[in-house]
Amino acid sequence: MSILVLAEHDNASIKGATLNTVAAAKAIGGDIAVLVAGEGCGAAAEAAAKIDGVSKVLVADNAAYGHQLAENVSLLIAEVGKDYGHILAPATTTGKNTLPRVAALLDVAQISEITSVESADTFQRPIYAGNVIATVQSSDAIKVITVRTTAFDAVAAEGGSAAVEAVGAAHDAGTSSWVGEELAKSDRPELTAADIVISGGRGMQNGDNFSMLYALADKLGAAVGASRAAVDAGFVPNDMQVGQTGKIVAPNLYVAVGISGAIQHLAGMKDSKVIVAINKDEDAPIFQVADYGLVADLFEAVPELDKAL
Repeated sequence: MSILVLAEHDNASIKGATLNTVAAAKAIGGDIAVLVAGEGCGAAAEAAAKIDGVSKVLVADNAAYGHQLAENVSLLIAEVGKDYGHILAPATTTGKNTLPRVAALLDVAQISEITSVESADTFQRPIYAGNVIATVQSSDAIKVITVRTTAFDAVAAEGGSAAVEAVGAAHDAGTSSWVGEELAKSDRPELTAADIVISGGRGMQNGDNFSMLYALADKLGAAVGASRAAVDAGFVPNDMQVGQTGKIVAPNLYVAVGISGAIQHLAGMKDSKVIVAINKDEDAPIFQVADYGLVADLFEAVPELDKAL
């Protein structure tokens, strides 16, 4: 049995989500190949070859894949992936954009955001915002799967010595083109990779008040997130959203400030190791999942916590 993992990378290095996806591939069992599609991505391919458990790295270095447009990369994966029994990608923005197209091209069903591997054809995945865990069995010849990375411990980034092979296929679907990007620069860790996450909700009242959380996060080396309510209200940009329709996080410490605990938000953070909630409403649903809860006015509690640190 052979498994193809789509690497998430920036052409220079491999992103952590790939390591979690390889862990899921190891749980399935079989030879694991990693596909690195990009432009000038030799460094990323070398990093992929060092990942523990990877037996082969396929490198598609072409201008058509420079910005990893899903329309182009999906055609490549469908061509390369027809020789594999499983095709995996992390359930990130990139993976969610690419793999459904692959499944359609291969005329198979996609299994989304698996959290457990029961066997080579049977997996568990959350439904109804994580309130129900469904066990799904697939009889498709090729199983196209996205992996909820927080559910699998990352494999070691070093220790492997996989062979690197070039893939000459160049696909340009001609249906999309790269226009540009605006990168938000921050010294704080990435939200989905941070050990500590501090999130604010509607209770923050406005975007300016998030400065309290930024100051606290800087002292703790934490990332800052937000609930959907805070994002919809325009307090912070949507790339900070934690929840079912935002980013899924599972840090060692999650601090929810002024967040009521709507099911949409809980689906994105309830797998955190330790959850601390600060809310003045003692009946807020967030306290049902919190390990530690403080019923207090956040505008008093957060400055006191900041001072204590």
